[in-house]
Amino acid sequence: MSGAVLIFGANGQVGRELLRAAWPDGLMPVGLGRGEGDITDPAAIAAAIATHRPVALVNAAAYTAVDKAESEAEAAFAINRDGPGHLANSAVRAGIPLLHLSTDYVFDGSKAGAYAEGDPVAPLGVYGASKEAGEQAIRAATGQHIILRTAWVFGALGHNFVKTMFRLATTRPELRVVADQRGCPTPAAAIAAALATITGALLRGNTAYGTYHFAGDTPTSWHGFAEAIFAAGHRYGWPVPKVHAIATAEFPTPAQRPANSVLDCAKLTAAFGIPAADWHAGLSAMLAECRAEIDAGFSALIEEKR
Repeated sequence: MSGAVLIFGANGQVGRELLRAAWPDGLMPVGLGRGEGDITDPAAIAAAIATHRPVALVNAAAYTAVDKAESEAEAAFAINRDGPGHLANSAVRAGIPLLHLSTDYVFDGSKAGAYAEGDPVAPLGVYGASKEAGEQAIRAATGQHIILRTAWVFGALGHNFVKTMFRLATTRPELRVVADQRGCPTPAAAIAAALATITGALLRGNTAYGTYHFAGDTPTSWHGFAEAIFAAGHRYGWPVPKVHAIATAEFPTPAQRPANSVLDCAKLTAAFGIPAADWHAGLSAMLAECRAEIDAGFSALIEEKR
């Protein structure tokens, strides 16, 4: 088992983590950004595969602007539906597996408990619908696939809710955060590690292809996540704003979000031995890595006040 693992969307939050993840011996991640690996262009995909001759494909590319997707449906479907379809067809021609990242937004959030892989999908908006269509395109093209649904992704590389909270805290002593949407924060580094482990298992002969969930181990609300973020940041002496809990109705957005995004990860654990991610540990690791960046934000605020 050796060779290149071709990663599409390598400039994104998870893509960048995939490039620095610990891969099984013999596997080498090769990252492609949109300029060199545009998943909406079958010819570009074919050229990349011909150049690198990979043993597996990983798709971390996606249109992720949830609200903007409501007015840019064509672009969202081109990237989130057509792109995965092109990758799946290319994987079939190359005789290699495809691993693809999907989302909790394929569900409408009306279930009381955690979502299992077999629960009915019912996207609330264009983003979720385009991602669900991408799943369908992959399943129609190849059986040698892993679709890994995840949620509430955060990490040291890229933009996310954690960094937004600290950015807002540099200018606001009080914040209002939605408390009636629940989910499981998921470290991008943990997603990358899971994908690396799964890829290695597939190439060693594990044939447990299909759809899986991978997310954080403890459900919370966005409000609860914000409080955990500032509590973790307080260890570094960063200001802790007052976080007010509000209802979704008090913070209207173009796209409707699922009220329940909690994902059941038991199937992945059974098939590949990968437990749900410890997001509190992931948050601590992220803040340790981003300490200088966040310190700089608060230092700039102090200078402005002088």
